[in-house]
Amino acid sequence: MGDLWFGGHIYTMQHEGDAVEAVYTERDKIIAVGTYEKLYHTYFKSIENEINLQGKTMLPGLIDSHLHILMHGEKLLRLDLSQLKSAEEVKETLRNRTANLSENEWLIGEGWNENQWDDPIIIHKSELDEICPNNPVMLTRVCRHALLANSYAINLSNVKEDTPDPQGGIIVRDEHDEITGYFLDTAQDLIKRSLPSVSKDYLQKVIEIAVDDLVSKGVVGGHSEDLSYYGSFDKTYRAFIDAIDGVNTRFKAHLLVHHEVLQDMFDQNLGWGDGTEYVELGAVKIFADGAIGGRTAWLTEDYSDDPGNYGVAILSLEDLEKVIKKARSHGLPVAVHAIGDRAAEEVLKIINRHPLSNGRRDRLIHGQILNERALELLSKLPVAVDIQPLFVTSDFPWAIDRLGEDRLKLAYAWKTMMDQNVHCAGSSDAPIEEVSPLRGIQAAVLRRASFDGKIYYPNEALSVYQAVHIYTHGGAYAINQESTRGRLIDGYAADFTILEEDIFQVEPDHIQEIDIAMTVIDGKIVYEKNPYY
Repeated sequence: MGDLWFGGHIYTMQHEGDAVEAVYTERDKIIAVGTYEKLYHTYFKSIENEINLQGKTMLPGLIDSHLHILMHGEKLLRLDLSQLKSAEEVKETLRNRTANLSENEWLIGEGWNENQWDDPIIIHKSELDEICPNNPVMLTRVCRHALLANSYAINLSNVKEDTPDPQGGIIVRDEHDEITGYFLDTAQDLIKRSLPSVSKDYLQKVIEIAVDDLVSKGVVGGHSEDLSYYGSFDKTYRAFIDAIDGVNTRFKAHLLVHHEVLQDMFDQNLGWGDGTEYVELGAVKIFADGAIGGRTAWLTEDYSDDPGNYGVAILSLEDLEKVIKKARSHGLPVAVHAIGDRAAEEVLKIINRHPLSNGRRDRLIHGQILNERALELLSKLPVAVDIQPLFVTSDFPWAIDRLGEDRLKLAYAWKTMMDQNVHCAGSSDAPIEEVSPLRGIQAAVLRRASFDGKIYYPNEALSVYQAVHIYTHGGAYAINQESTRGRLIDGYAADFTILEEDIFQVEPDHIQEIDIAMTVIDGKIVYEKNPYY
């Protein structure tokens, strides 16, 4: 028995403008697409439900190709600082929270961003000490490549004035060589190691909260990287398995495996594609550099607003190549965080020296700043790039100060990449940016900054079709599932995102305002705005 979906604008995404009248599904698969009359007469004996879309728009299910599901769930639970507009607002928010803290309880805030403040200062630990002297405080920057800690947290973590910077990290110090409370990239781990351990039940709850939010945004699946941050690979992996059980909760989670827990995966005889129908293991996640906001993205030339600073290599080139070679010895692709052009170039050179022979695809996560050499390699290698269109809304205009005009010609260069046959997949990097594929699609089309409302480098803007493509077929392609997901074709997964309005007909600046009417995963409605179908 099956379902016949009809009565709306149904876009297959096989090519621009391709639409059908109806889709017939059985269980988790699309059986046929075509005219309502043909499908009805062909399958009328098997049709159990007819779902009239009432003029709404059906797309293949939207995929977020790079996010952190657990961190997104925690952001929903924790103190959200992402919308605050000044250091004083942050401090006032902290003051309001301190009254309810119990003894030794951590005060954790998420998402502060000094670049959206009128006075982009970095809050000093002494200011945090004044607000909260008797509890540890940790405030994670929006990029998650930097955090602020108070003296209590620093002392609890046994970080001393003479503690050296770790490889790939910086303990920021003032002119007197005293710790300011600002920790960049791997130096964050010095503070995070003192966080209390969390239970599997807690992780399961957080995943469930995150997935509920994701499906309400029209997202049917996400490629997440969480497995090395919560105490053990096994505990976190099992939390995903139990939370997304396919009965109470459906969501297609593709989990990247951080290289530091790769051996833990091998010890359990697990590998690429293993898991369940809804939770599967994927590529080896590696960090090559940091982020632009904290000036730790690894650049070929120094930062325009910080002469002499080229950013940070999280791993030495020798160690980076060792990790990639280890992945190759098990036939595994890699998914490498590379924001700066030097990071991207070095990663791609290593991938070129050690190609995969089994057809699985490597991924460059972000690919935010390129140079000509990196772009040439990208155009020749079977590497997908996970891009974050919303970054252009939040990084400008301050990115110009960091990089200068010349480097920006190959920064956030989505159209250039696609014109050179580089496969791109759309994502949010949540909790860095808000989970909202529609906001991401609009950002890819308009390239309008939130801070000043200006449009930056419109020559790199995508068409609406291209932008929808990266969130459907693009996300499937990145994980070798383009023959089963990301389009409305016979035999493909019955994953749909149903919109209240036609995304291809509305004005581009209205795209993010379109409501999600329904999210469908494997033929089952997992979110419905108005449950009356």
